[in-house]
Amino acid sequence: MSIFARAFKRESVHNYIQADSHMSRELSTKDLIGLGVGTVIGTGIFILPGHEAAQNAGPAVSIAFLIAAIYSGLSGMAFAEFSSAMPVAGSAYSYGSVIYGEIIGWLLGWSLILEYFLAVSAIATGFSAYLNNLLLTFGIHIPKSLLSCPLEGGFINLFAILIILIVTMILSRGLNASKKIENGAVILKVTILALFIIGGSFFIKHANYVPFYPKEFHSGPLGLNGIMAATASIIFAFLGFDTIAAHAAEVKKPQKTMARGIMGTVIISALLYVLFSVVLTGIVNYKKLGVDDPAAFALQAIHQTQFAVVITVGALVGMFTAILALVHASSRLTYSFGRDGLLPKSLGRISSGSRLPVNALILAVIVESIIAGLIPLNTLASLINAGTLLAFTFINFGILILRRRKDLTHDGFKVPGYPFIPFIAGVISLYLITKLPLETLQLFSIWVILGIIWYFAYGVRHSKLS
Repeated sequence: MSIFARAFKRESVHNYIQADSHMSRELSTKDLIGLGVGTVIGTGIFILPGHEAAQNAGPAVSIAFLIAAIYSGLSGMAFAEFSSAMPVAGSAYSYGSVIYGEIIGWLLGWSLILEYFLAVSAIATGFSAYLNNLLLTFGIHIPKSLLSCPLEGGFINLFAILIILIVTMILSRGLNASKKIENGAVILKVTILALFIIGGSFFIKHANYVPFYPKEFHSGPLGLNGIMAATASIIFAFLGFDTIAAHAAEVKKPQKTMARGIMGTVIISALLYVLFSVVLTGIVNYKKLGVDDPAAFALQAIHQTQFAVVITVGALVGMFTAILALVHASSRLTYSFGRDGLLPKSLGRISSGSRLPVNALILAVIVESIIAGLIPLNTLASLINAGTLLAFTFINFGILILRRRKDLTHDGFKVPGYPFIPFIAGVISLYLITKLPLETLQLFSIWVILGIIWYFAYGVRHSKLS
């Protein structure tokens, strides 16, 4: 067998299920929704609505969020079907290895690991900025050298590293402890967002909605380029259901639970994002919202300074839950690589005591801490969307292959409207990739090339499929 034929050899679902059998199935539908909403309603809702309104869509940013939610719902159904048919760790990496062959699965996983690592680091950096603002409110000043990386004139982003380490301590206590903290924090965060939406609605000025979709953003087919550019940037916000799929090996009754957790996450998150955007752009003119803390800025503009502190606390809680869920997911994906031999096999070991992939968790945290503490993410953060959309493309089109495989029949959730819905969602994924900045696509191409080099230099020779 040639090395290229070997690269496209397909993995067996049975092997994955057997390898993951040591992991404990403890997660329920409620826990999955907590993980999903904890990830989706993170940094995105406290930053993206303001940025995208100011730069791409004006008040019509709420439409962009709605489009992103519908698209994410379509892609979410594809992930739900895959995770029902293959309740294993690894998400798109494992699904791609079974459907397309190992090298495609590896490249999807390689894209997702970049997505997870950068997302954790970016959110941790945002957490540091919000925490510093909160401390300044109480007159506590932290030296700038401890709040920014060397490339930004500082020494290290200390708060960003500390929050990742605190999350690691929580995760190391086991799945049961971390899910209780996650669920409690999500309830608090959603309550604070509901207060902003309800309370802020009394301060809406309808003049701020005119024009709803400003002419300055009209370009391209039907003048919708502004909204579609905002939609492509917003996809990062709906990362949560992707992380749910990474936990399939730890879920009770995955054939039903996975679909409920994924779709519940998309529906709840879509509702919160759209309502939040409508209220935010109604309180303050969209031109003023290009700041890193648009919700707090809007409340200060209407002289609700005390409640602005509450929103800042909500943002911190939101970022904390997102970091918790993403570190958890990144460690499971790293474990999957080690399990299959594409990274050193020590990463694929499960601790006999905690029943956790401890080595994979340690590696993920080390990489994420280095990126968060030492590297500015203004440019690199956009790579998160590229990795997400590539995975969505292959998973949506993969449903067309999954249904034809005689050895992969399943009785769980299935995408309705087959084959049209998964095909349309796959085409939309490709279209949104073309809407990403050219610099992002160039950097992502370099990352993919590095992944190909690693696979043929190391992975193909050490893989268990060999």
